[in-house]
Amino acid sequence: MKPHRVVVTGVGAITPVANTALNSWKAFLQGRSGTGPLTQIDAQPFNSRVAAEVKNFDPSLFLTPKELKKTDRFVQFAVASAKMAMEDAGLNTKSEDLHRVGVLVGSGIGGLRVIEEQHKILLEKGPGRVSPFLIPMLIVNMAPGQIAISLGLKGPSNCVATACATGANAIGDAFKIIQRSEADVMVAGGTESCITPLGFGGFDAMKALSTHNDQPEAASRPFDKTRNGFVMGEGCGIVILEKLGHATKRGAKIYAEMVGYGMTSDASHITAPDPTGEGAARCMANALKDAGLKPQDVDYINAHGTATPVNDRVETLAIKKALGESAARKVKISSTKSMTGHLLGAAGGVEAIVSVLAIREGMIPPTINYKFPDPDCDLNYVPNQAERSKVRVALSNSLGFGGHNACIIFKAFEA
Repeated sequence: MKPHRVVVTGVGAITPVANTALNSWKAFLQGRSGTGPLTQIDAQPFNSRVAAEVKNFDPSLFLTPKELKKTDRFVQFAVASAKMAMEDAGLNTKSEDLHRVGVLVGSGIGGLRVIEEQHKILLEKGPGRVSPFLIPMLIVNMAPGQIAISLGLKGPSNCVATACATGANAIGDAFKIIQRSEADVMVAGGTESCITPLGFGGFDAMKALSTHNDQPEAASRPFDKTRNGFVMGEGCGIVILEKLGHATKRGAKIYAEMVGYGMTSDASHITAPDPTGEGAARCMANALKDAGLKPQDVDYINAHGTATPVNDRVETLAIKKALGESAARKVKISSTKSMTGHLLGAAGGVEAIVSVLAIREGMIPPTINYKFPDPDCDLNYVPNQAERSKVRVALSNSLGFGGHNACIIFKAFEA
């Protein structure tokens, strides 16, 4: 059976620059930084004292007081973003066959905040005072679980946890579910909120975080020669994927068509990418093959672009290997992590939204904080200013600890 065509009909996001997807997009085009001084925890003990925190998020707009008591912040982000995405898609749960609407949302780390809070209670007050909601609050699959419960969605439900590749893997897996006709609609993406003493301390101990503490808004510097680590962020990105026939039957607006998905493993190192870029290059090649596209068809790449010295160099190399030198030099590339910081498991979700909006709007967001070219990173990273450009095909990369590589491809919709 020929795979069903899959389109994006709704977007929802909570990011360090804004608390909706479209307002985040406007901020990206303006080159607005969402990074700043670390405020959620005491910054003094750490080498890095900058973060990309979500500001002024009110979960009570999306969850009841009873639900709030039973959910960690990463789940609250997910439920809020999913509800916004469903509303954006114009999907009415009262008129849908909810057995055909599923959820596939992941998180790289999950409820670390509640783990730390309840561990302190255990040590200070004993096991009798540990919350009975601890386990359902911390487990990663409670993000899709709570979305399904809140919206009554009874279709395929799953959770992905592939570190920083999570959001892209979740969207890719949901894409395949619809292609196989196991669902008509999938709520898909990634969510993360682990700016906690232990979470931040772990990345800080690895020397993975930016130490540009004197310039918080410019601390995330993807592909720039002075980059020295990523800025830890939080947030959520959710897309509504829909079978084309289902979307057209109800007259839905269509942002773009999803056409390709690839995933590979470096099988190389627990945190560092394969220095040859082979795994990431093969991942992009697989996604292009799945989409039936050629390297020269790609107009825009939303890069993983974390601003760590090794990642940006290897990703540049991988793009050249996957696309060929000529196509790689023509394609426009940007890292929106220059503005959001690294949203970890949520990154792929937010960056998928950026990719489909780049297609729809004909605009490419910039890589901000780019001042000093690196000879090892010598492609077009759309430095500092958004560019108007027709985007027919957009590719989004996500590369995670453990060697997980995910690549998803969107295309301008043609009836």
